[in-house]
Amino acid sequence: MFRRVLGKTFGFVGYTIQYGCIAHCAFEYIGELVVCSGPSMEPTIVNEDIVFSERMSRHLCKIQKGDIVIAKSPFDPNMNICKRVIGLEGDKVCTSSPSDLFKTHTYVPKGHVWLEGDNLRNSTDSRNYGPIPYALIRGRVCLKLWPPHSFGTLSESPTERIIKTQSDSDSD
Repeated sequence: MFRRVLGKTFGFVGYTIQYGCIAHCAFEYIGELVVCSGPSMEPTIVNEDIVFSERMSRHLCKIQKGDIVIAKSPFDPNMNICKRVIGLEGDKVCTSSPSDLFKTHTYVPKGHVWLEGDNLRNSTDSRNYGPIPYALIRGRVCLKLWPPHSFGTLSESPTERIIKTQSDSDSD
């Protein structure tokens, strides 16, 4: 009797460890569901939207300008942030807020990215804390799951026109 109970207990513990390892690998290397909060990514992502963040792009260094990423906050490592990649290492980015009369620029250092929210007037982002290390990126948001009426891939940034205009004028 005791042997039987002990055998079932060890069997249960073994399965629990196996499934725990599988779940860990899935969340660490494939992706995860994220509930977004705050106004910084409006209108693309609003408060309480649920998105899928895939991890493969981060591991393969395939994050590009325009991607929306989930990253560890540079202020609080227990908190994640959801922002759009505006600049990669070596890019010249505008560091001014939209209301500033004089525009200032900087270059994104090696191994870093420049992140901004789509709602520029209500976002704490790289304009406040500077470029963030690539290692803080947790994943790339590729799909909005909730609410059902907005299910699908995410749209282009509402400020995309401005970003293209700035980069086009810089090359002139």
